[in-house]
Amino acid sequence: MIAWSAATDPTIPAHQQPALVLEYARSRDVADAALLRGTRVTPSDPAGLVAPADYLQLLTNALRALDNPETSFMLGQQLLPGHDGAPSNALVQAPNLRAALTLLCRWHARLTPLLRPRFETWDGVAALYWVDSHGAPALRGALVEMHMTAVVALCRWLGAERLPWRFCFNRAAPRHVEQHHVHLGSALRFGCQFDAMLIGAAYLDRPWPRGSALAADLAARAAAGEPERAPGLLAALYDYLLERVRVAPSLEQAAHDFGVSPATFKRQLARHGTHFQAELDQVRTHVALWLFQAQGADNDAVARHLGFHDAANFRRSFKRWTGQAPLSLRSGLSEALGLA
Repeated sequence: MIAWSAATDPTIPAHQQPALVLEYARSRDVADAALLRGTRVTPSDPAGLVAPADYLQLLTNALRALDNPETSFMLGQQLLPGHDGAPSNALVQAPNLRAALTLLCRWHARLTPLLRPRFETWDGVAALYWVDSHGAPALRGALVEMHMTAVVALCRWLGAERLPWRFCFNRAAPRHVEQHHVHLGSALRFGCQFDAMLIGAAYLDRPWPRGSALAADLAARAAAGEPERAPGLLAALYDYLLERVRVAPSLEQAAHDFGVSPATFKRQLARHGTHFQAELDQVRTHVALWLFQAQGADNDAVARHLGFHDAANFRRSFKRWTGQAPLSLRSGLSEALGLA
């Protein structure tokens, strides 16, 4: 059975990321009453656990109360390596960028519980892209800014240099892009089909002055001996569908594998702001883009890989998923990746 947690399950230690949000907002004179409205967060119980839904509401309240486009970036500066014991210790000791990104993805349920990072490499390019864990469409832009800034800041600290990241965003450009330039740099592209950070693969194995492969390995082993924290429903479903994308399971089969009835599965997805077909279409879109760019596949090859009867069916579906024809989106993506 697939392990997963609902957005309403208390899984996030209150003294970690929720406490950072509270402390930051309080330092800017926001009252607790405004920050805690609509949540079950109790600052008087630092040893307790907070549900992702309550952490998301806390973030919503803080962003609204502060009303400053810098807030998500400033919160991101504090996010990593975090204070989650062995996984955080392993991240601090990462000997290079590859090790850091691998650790981040392995322990995402503890280090970045609201977004699930995935790490891929191909043809001289490395990409870290982010998918939702608990369903927060209204906060998606702020969460992406927060987590991308966290990775940039962590790498700059551990590597003692600012890496030449490029950024793709699955949304239109904001009215004020200045904070993106300050915290992320100028290599930005909006209107992509995913939220990703891109860098030349040559940077992956350059030694970091602060790192220790031995210390990172020991900390990772210690983390592996600790109880696992189940990923959010949407993160678990993304991984599940990605593994089975060539013979996409039905909702009924997925529900069975997740240990619930189809009706319960539908309700849970609705509570997370989505539905099964939307999650399957997202995975298919990402796989199609991967095949286009990493393997130079054409429409016929991608159609076969995804189980379509012919390329025409695939093209129609792809346009429904993305709003663009495959050829048009491939050209734009190549430009975003710096491959055009």
